[in-house]
Amino acid sequence: MQDFPWGNHSSLMEFILLGFSSNTESNVILFSIFPFFYLIALPGNGLIITLIHMDSQLHTLYFFLSVLSVLDMGYVTTTVPQMLVHMVCQKKTIYIGCVAQMYIFLLLGITESWLFAIMAYDRYVAICHPLRYKVIMCGSMVAFCGFWGISCALINTVSAMILPYCGPNEINHFFCEVPAVLKLACADTSLNDRVDFILSFILLQVPLSLIIIAYINIFAAILRIHSAQGRLKAYSTCASHITVVTMFSIPCMVMYMRPGSEASPVEEKKLDLFYNVISAFLNSIIYSLRNKDVKRAFLKVTEWGKVPE
Repeated sequence: MQDFPWGNHSSLMEFILLGFSSNTESNVILFSIFPFFYLIALPGNGLIITLIHMDSQLHTLYFFLSVLSVLDMGYVTTTVPQMLVHMVCQKKTIYIGCVAQMYIFLLLGITESWLFAIMAYDRYVAICHPLRYKVIMCGSMVAFCGFWGISCALINTVSAMILPYCGPNEINHFFCEVPAVLKLACADTSLNDRVDFILSFILLQVPLSLIIIAYINIFAAILRIHSAQGRLKAYSTCASHITVVTMFSIPCMVMYMRPGSEASPVEEKKLDLFYNVISAFLNSIIYSLRNKDVKRAFLKVTEWGKVPE
């Protein structure tokens, strides 16, 4: 009978994160790059949240975008500061923090996955049923996304941490992620792999299918618009969301919907880096530079010139 980590004093009580690279020169380069992404992602997403809540028009139409920005800020804050500390410190041990990091990372990621589906439906209602927008769309939809995030993250984290860890304690990753941690378990993880696959299907494929259905209806409605300018405006409204969903969904599906034995640690780190740090950095840029409403609100708040009509 297998002992659980908290029931066996010989079980591992701490893990060591090996980080993104063991090469000192690479770490110096990474240490100079990652703060840039982090320090742009935080104020960038913070600016979007501020503008949306200061402008009444944006608060109605872009409420879900402000929630996405909050999730992105939490995403990068969960992993990047610790990664930067571990690049310069000799002590890289973590245990309670590892469990918390796994849970928070999953909570934010799962919530964001469902939020993308809600945002696609938001665009569908705005374009296809504009007069009913305020009646149909409501903030309680965020609670639905949060419910999935809280419950599924708990299942995934608990199923990983009840396994016995009694051998090597070095996690070949720059943060505690379930697939990387499972590789250290001294027990059969095939059940965990199946649970991860099923949850990943529900949490990635189902929202993605809903997004595709929403955009099929949106594009059908756009084709019925007679004005070329109206069609272009409708397409530009959807372009940012489609870009962000693609950057998030593809790496996540590659990461979580394949057997753990097929995953290379180097590939895992690159994929996690992309959909965790870089996507949060790019999201703020995409939604601020490509969105005329956000730019108009920025000019209005800062008074840096005449607000375009």
